[in-house]
Amino acid sequence: MGKISVETCHIEGLKIITPTVFGDERGYFMETYNYNDFAEAGIDCTFVQDNQSSSRKGVLRGMHFQKNFPQDKLVRVISGEVFDCVIDMRKGSPTYGQWFGVVLSAENKKQFFIPKNFAHGFLVLSDKAEFTYKCTDFYHPDDEGGVAWNDPEVGIEWPIPEGMELTLSPKDEKWPGISAYKN
Repeated sequence: MGKISVETCHIEGLKIITPTVFGDERGYFMETYNYNDFAEAGIDCTFVQDNQSSSRKGVLRGMHFQKNFPQDKLVRVISGEVFDCVIDMRKGSPTYGQWFGVVLSAENKKQFFIPKNFAHGFLVLSDKAEFTYKCTDFYHPDDEGGVAWNDPEVGIEWPIPEGMELTLSPKDEKWPGISAYKN
């Protein structure tokens, strides 16, 4: 390995990846994805779709997941800064319903690996952000699920600065709390 460093957290399966950046007076170079390095780090996935979005400050997208066609995701920010967050939705998981968040930015170049069956979302902290992600399954519009971004049962601590106005899609304003998904 050596081209990436991998951090874990209290929720099994989540990984924060920091690439090795080679820089000089011309700028920098880094590998954003190398199958062999990721497989050695325990991320042995076949990605089938890449997505990219652009959002302005205060946009909150989430918390989304696919119900019957879950996706592993590898996410990163190529411009700006976001607070990226997930909720463990894995039935039977000892951390079911718990959340974890990390700041991703063009500056820190970190990536976040999110296994299947996590709800995912992010809040744009910079004036604008471009967000990219690789997925292991295709998007199925009729398979969407979501959890309210502000569900008190989950208790995500969003870093919302004073005076920031949030912008959510009508769909994201209507997701139920996590209790709607418990057996």
